[in-house]
Amino acid sequence: MSAFAEGAPCWVDAMLPDVAAGKRFYGELLGWTFEEGGAEGDSYSLALHDGSHVAALIPKFDGRMPTTWTVYFASEDAARTAEKIREAGGQIVMGPGQVGDFGTMAIAADPSGAVFGVWQGGRHQGFDKRDEVGAFGWTELYTREKDAVDPFYRQVFGYETEQIGDAGGDFDYEVWTLKRDSEIQYIAGRLQMGPDFPAGLPAHFRVYFVVDNCDNAVATVRKLGGRVNTEPQDSPHGRWASVIDDQGAHFTVIDTATKVGEI
Repeated sequence: MSAFAEGAPCWVDAMLPDVAAGKRFYGELLGWTFEEGGAEGDSYSLALHDGSHVAALIPKFDGRMPTTWTVYFASEDAARTAEKIREAGGQIVMGPGQVGDFGTMAIAADPSGAVFGVWQGGRHQGFDKRDEVGAFGWTELYTREKDAVDPFYRQVFGYETEQIGDAGGDFDYEVWTLKRDSEIQYIAGRLQMGPDFPAGLPAHFRVYFVVDNCDNAVATVRKLGGRVNTEPQDSPHGRWASVIDDQGAHFTVIDTATKVGEI
């Protein structure tokens, strides 16, 4: 059995114009160290936090590619998952293809155009740790086409859903869940983008990384040449901020120990 339930987030990587600069940025911000090689030879830099694999950085081979973080969802059979994606109205952008003995990868897009990865683990199953300082904590899909994407993800990964906020209102947010061994796992969130979002903003996944102090992390982002998209905000899940690294990749930092309000 895979270390991750089918459809659970199991890995993230960032495609950057300058990986060396990315190492400096994320090394200082999140305390990451790096090892070379791995799934794609010297071009793939695996990030570690306290010796545990938490993410990776990869260079952009084409300037037209986006500078972005990509989240991967676990699959027991990447080829079969690719078939489900097509059957449900999505597209396969790349793969499925075997990455040495690391595993099998596919890159896909949902019906609204949001890009995500599929990972069938081999020697590399995915995160060594998550939900801890310096590691992945959460992911959210931002879309304007909930009526297309909600059934898509249910069909592909079998997600159950919990509605948060007002469906069809100003805050239309849905949480995806899976059941494994009689335990409910919270997988990701889906936010319906409204008129407050820039008209040209495409559908996308946002990746959260856990930090020990949100305000200090935001100050570090600025010091390192990054930008802040949303200033630190309190929430029942933690104090968070939306930021952009010094090369243009968006992500969110969250201090899960500092919670305000009720869920």
